[in-house]
Amino acid sequence: MISKISKIVLALTVVGSSAFAQSLADAKKAIDAEQYEKAKSMLKNLTVTQANKDENFFYYGWVYVLQDYPDSAKTIFQKGIAVNPKSALNYAGLGAVALQNKDRSTATTNFNQAVSLAGKEGEPYLYVGKSYLLNDVDGKVPAADANAAIAVLTKGKDVDKKNAQILVALGDAYRTQSKNTEALGNYQAALDLDPKLAHAKVATGVIWKYANNFEASENEYKAALAIDPNYGPAYREWAETDVRWAFSDPRMASAKIKEATDQYKKYLSLTDMSLESRLRFADFLLLSGDYKTLQTEAAALSKDAAQNLKVYRYLAYAAYENKDYAAGLKAMNTWITKADPKRIIPRDYVYLGKLQIESKQDSLGVASLRKAAELDTSNVDVYAEIAKALYGQKKYVEAGDAYKKYTEKGKGVKLTDYFYEGISYYYGYDEKSPNADSVLTKADSALSYVIQKAPTTAMAYLYRARVNELKDKDRNNIVGYAKPYYEKYIEVVTQKGGTPDDQTKRGLAEAYAYLGTIYEFKEKDDAKAAENYNKAREYDPANKQAAAYFSRKGGGAKGK
Repeated sequence: MISKISKIVLALTVVGSSAFAQSLADAKKAIDAEQYEKAKSMLKNLTVTQANKDENFFYYGWVYVLQDYPDSAKTIFQKGIAVNPKSALNYAGLGAVALQNKDRSTATTNFNQAVSLAGKEGEPYLYVGKSYLLNDVDGKVPAADANAAIAVLTKGKDVDKKNAQILVALGDAYRTQSKNTEALGNYQAALDLDPKLAHAKVATGVIWKYANNFEASENEYKAALAIDPNYGPAYREWAETDVRWAFSDPRMASAKIKEATDQYKKYLSLTDMSLESRLRFADFLLLSGDYKTLQTEAAALSKDAAQNLKVYRYLAYAAYENKDYAAGLKAMNTWITKADPKRIIPRDYVYLGKLQIESKQDSLGVASLRKAAELDTSNVDVYAEIAKALYGQKKYVEAGDAYKKYTEKGKGVKLTDYFYEGISYYYGYDEKSPNADSVLTKADSALSYVIQKAPTTAMAYLYRARVNELKDKDRNNIVGYAKPYYEKYIEVVTQKGGTPDDQTKRGLAEAYAYLGTIYEFKEKDDAKAAENYNKAREYDPANKQAAAYFSRKGGGAKGK
């Protein structure tokens, strides 16, 4: 009888354990599929029915980490530690929360505790590594965090050699550093351990996406969906790949943007359509540049703004792009003032600055843009916006400095940016300033670059002539620094042919008048002087230099 009872108890224990494992496995599968509300519902139930299992609390809290609700996550992780004071996973969770809250000291303490308690379990290493990779700044993982992730995940791989998820995370960490060979090696090693790992297939597709090998990328997403037709992240990444494809090949743009939207809708249909999923859709719309749909979607989400203030961010971004500046500024001010300061990202200040400038609050706008640059020193492109605003305020030397920072390290730099750098310094020149010569040198350098790259840019020659004319400080001992540039300006304009417009006529008059001055005062060639002053008067009958010359010569007739 005792033997029979023992067998029954053992059987029930096995059944109970199997049910628990299956339930937790289902919850983890839902997390991986980004079905966060479904996962939370399952895990909330598990924390009640299996309240003595600290891992249930961890995964429940981890969903809140992924949804960017650190306070809720922290409360749940603390409950997990109350259940098991040596819960390595929940200490990893607390470290993730501290990292989200930009408290690196506390994060490091909790991560170290997690690793010290991990023993031969690979999961704590996995989630410490994932925590570092979640710490992205405006879509980029800092190198220090990527390195920390690689270090801890490598240790985890040594501890738990058959944990395919660690290999995928290690691949993700290498991918953030553009070490694609190492990333692909880890993804393949994960698939060798678990050929049904759709996540690894999708991650491989992302590698090919960034290499602009879009066909190979799509094949990986299709392979992931062959493993699991309902694996939503495959459709999400496929959609984002189509957007990149559209930007890379204008001929495909229309078709690929439409395809991307369809793929994203499939992704949404496979998730729980939660507020967080829809916010991620807003991210996609921002990525694809569909600002009209973004504004409509953000407006629809505004009823839930109290639940997640990020709605105001999207309202502001979309309103700016759709030139609805008043609505955008109102939404952005709400986001900036009401959100936890730790949730504000540099791009928020970029949009705030641009909205302020468009709302005629130029000084505030420049200050906001400068703050964005301070928060993310790698975002050099923001200096283009700062430069434009300063130029509009007639703060020319500051504008030139901002353009210079942009042209030196910016991504989308054009020749017009170098041109405006040069004329900003030109307009900002003050001969009484102690750095006057330096300003002229910078102006000349920027305009020289434009001429080197585009030798037929007439205005670059004209402004370079003006810059060099400023170097001639003594009219009685004129050197003629500007002469070759005025001559080149005349040559370029003449070669273009046609009837010059009013601006060009003024430029030609200026150029000929300068040459007249050179021949009069430096070369002492009265015939050449008269010829050039006559040309100046031809393009501008009211030209003062020409009038003064002919007055000095005692008459106004041509040639006299």
